[in-house]
Amino acid sequence: MNQVPLPVSELTLAATPNAVAWARRHTVDILQRWHFPAESIEVARLLISELATNAIQHARPAAPTDSASTKPPSLSTVHLMLWPTKQGVVLSVGDSDPRPPVPRAGDPGATGGRGLLLTQAMASCWGYYRPGSAPGKIVWAHVYRTQDLTE
Repeated sequence: MNQVPLPVSELTLAATPNAVAWARRHTVDILQRWHFPAESIEVARLLISELATNAIQHARPAAPTDSASTKPPSLSTVHLMLWPTKQGVVLSVGDSDPRPPVPRAGDPGATGGRGLLLTQAMASCWGYYRPGSAPGKIVWAHVYRTQDLTE
């Protein structure tokens, strides 16, 4: 029996470091269910890792409303969306920071800062937009479906 892919897969995660691993797991699981080739899944896994890492680093925690409050501070979240296209899949990650993503020139000694350069190199195209209904931005990348080398 053939299953029709869901039109969109969404996942909201707390903006914590372990969210990156959950974003990768979710992406791989969904793309396997959608019968994407293994090579495309690997590219998508790497890209979602970079997009989620950037979103978590730039997500702003909610401002405390009362310093005497006994409630714990609320966590910021990142929102992951995947949707299939005729050519592949669009990956997107939303965060609460309205600043646009800016690729940086890689410092050879730096341990980070190359995420968007990798995104530019591996995605067929990428970009960002500010949703009208919420603060922040959504960064997206399109991954083409490739031929599976195991076929």
